Amino acid sequence: MPDAASEIVERVRPAAERVVGSEGLELVEVEWRGSSKRGMLRVYIDKPEGVTHEDCRAVSRSLSTILDVEELAPGAYNLEVSSPGLDRKLLKLEDYARFAGKRARIRLKNEVAGKKQITAKLCGVDQAEIVVELSSGGEERFPIEEVSLARLVVEV
Repeated sequence: MPDAASEIVERVRPAAERVVGSEGLELVEVEWRGSSKRGMLRVYIDKPEGVTHEDCRAVSRSLSTILDVEELAPGAYNLEVSSPGLDRKLLKLEDYARFAGKRARIRLKNEVAGKKQITAKLCGVDQAEIVVELSSGGEERFPIEEVSLARLVVEV
């Protein structure tokens, strides 16, 4: 049985996808934090050349109106629209392909190469498997279902 936060996200996501798509942007993630009486709705957006403040403002204005008119978010809430950041989460297979060549920290549900957490260079995807190059030089493959959390590593 889904929890309240998941239900709110599933109600909001289609509206967020419409708004974000109409602005020529990609919807990365929708999050709800808090209770059904008071919460924080976070919408992460992206585009290849990077997100601007104006992108966030435009999505926030349009989405806020839709959320209020259609009563998609319960009670009082704050809406925050932002880029996913340099250490963005990797959520879809397409993310692993898009960021091939970058390093990621990946927490796994089960051990791969004797570890449940690895930091590796993303090589992309092959069919439904994520392909990474370990620091030891070896290559590992695993299905996205094995990932509990993955984020890009900020390299300076």
